[in-house]
Amino acid sequence: MSLTRETVISELEKVALPDGGTLVSRDFVRALSIEGGVVRFVIEAPSPELAAKMEPVRQLSEQIVRAIHGVESVSVVLTAHSAPAASKPAAAPSGGAGAPPSLKVGRHPTPQAGPAPVAGVDRILAIGSGKGGVGKSTVSTNLAVALAREGRRVGLLDADIYGPSLPKMMGVSGRPSSPDGKLINPLHAHGVTVMSIGLMVDAEKAVVWRGPMLMGALQQMLSQVQWGELDVLLVDLPPGTGDVQLTLCQKAHVTGAIVVSTPQDVALIDARKALDMFRTLNTPVLGMIENMSTFHCPHCGEETQIFGHGGVAHEAEALGLPLLGALPIDLDTRLAGDSGAPVATGEGPVADAYRQLAKGLVAAGMA
Repeated sequence: MSLTRETVISELEKVALPDGGTLVSRDFVRALSIEGGVVRFVIEAPSPELAAKMEPVRQLSEQIVRAIHGVESVSVVLTAHSAPAASKPAAAPSGGAGAPPSLKVGRHPTPQAGPAPVAGVDRILAIGSGKGGVGKSTVSTNLAVALAREGRRVGLLDADIYGPSLPKMMGVSGRPSSPDGKLINPLHAHGVTVMSIGLMVDAEKAVVWRGPMLMGALQQMLSQVQWGELDVLLVDLPPGTGDVQLTLCQKAHVTGAIVVSTPQDVALIDARKALDMFRTLNTPVLGMIENMSTFHCPHCGEETQIFGHGGVAHEAEALGLPLLGALPIDLDTRLAGDSGAPVATGEGPVADAYRQLAKGLVAAGMA
């Protein structure tokens, strides 16, 4: 009898939490992956205070899973959401618990002799698009979660300075802490390490910066964030071909870029510009993703190609690039993003599509 996800979840249902419920009933189990006899998963508590009481729960979970027939080794990581920030936090010294970093975000870039690696990060994948509205951030968040569920150590950087949406979509809030006013501790959600400019500025205020400040902010988020040891860092780029894209490709060792587009011709016109930009910057394009590829009516089952179908596949074939995946459009994806629990955290056709996309990237050595 093969080791299955359902078997592991069934056993974890037996693990009670100190404040009631079980790991499974409270939806604390994240990024569960099974590779042969190796089981990995994350226990994600809703607050650091609860996580501080849960080391015995982590140990018990590891013990129970290790006893399952066919399990050879178990890795269990305990993490927590950061506590939400108060509406008007009191001033605190930079090094205090939960204190916001006392550093200026959006300074001018510092001189740098060519691209540099990001400490602890093995691969950097840029997720780009020629235009807005094609679901690039939705793809980035769900791909990050899907890769984490495949057992990868994943970081997600929201580089869309003017329109940061990843805090909402990943369900993180509160300002990251800083141990010394220089380094920034990122947040964690769904087994993914997350950082966004949206966590560093007032959510209700517009970011009104010129290009040099954008470039400096991105450089800070690459070099001053304590990313830890990551297999892959996904960078969700803003739409277009501007300063942020240029800075990323010139300041960091970017492993490759993935271009997201809908199938319609209008989107593909701008996707071609993104592809040309990455070629100009000598950044390898690893492939394309067709998002909003098709829609299945939940009532009658009829399939409709709202934005056309196959346009990205034809474009990729013409350019000699792989089509990495064709992702459907559905209501659950939107609802999941708005609720802060990406659709890839659950089960179903869309989650399966992201799981296959993640498996393909891992198998190809891209992630």
